[in-house]
Amino acid sequence: MYAQGIELYCAPTADSRESHHATMRHIAMEGRCFVLSANQCLRTRDFPPDHRTPYGDDPEHLVSRGGSSIIGPLGEVLAGPVLDQEVLLTADLDMGQIPRARYDFDAVGHYARPDIFRLHVDTTVRRAVQTNDSPSASLSADLPTTFTSSRATPDDTTDMPILSQRQPGFLGRRP
Repeated sequence: MYAQGIELYCAPTADSRESHHATMRHIAMEGRCFVLSANQCLRTRDFPPDHRTPYGDDPEHLVSRGGSSIIGPLGEVLAGPVLDQEVLLTADLDMGQIPRARYDFDAVGHYARPDIFRLHVDTTVRRAVQTNDSPSASLSADLPTTFTSSRATPDDTTDMPILSQRQPGFLGRRP
């Protein structure tokens, strides 16, 4: 995303730990972008009356503490994090800060050395789960000696190596 020139990073989450807030500040500083971290403050009373929860009957019990925040491109906290209460955070974002901040540090900019470092991201849409309906399929010991990276279609994935659940660490082929 940094290489695509992201200016506004939206991070919806259910994580209200301090480590998440530190992560949001890091992303803002590394990407030299604004970060909007949205998290809900949710109490037991917010559930429908007929919905049973494992949190008991106390309507004020906090299920999610919130922790939304708005972070500037140098990691400065512009608003939040707000915990244990419902609020609407606002901040004025000066988009002119982004080029000035990237002059100081640009993770994928003029000194990122694209002549020697390259990251290829395959954005081909794939199915999350694919099954093989063949009852006679079995694992094969014929492992490839080389691996190449190329765009794959969902039908190509049957030849991709997988870890066998029968033998931990065994690299086999999909049945």
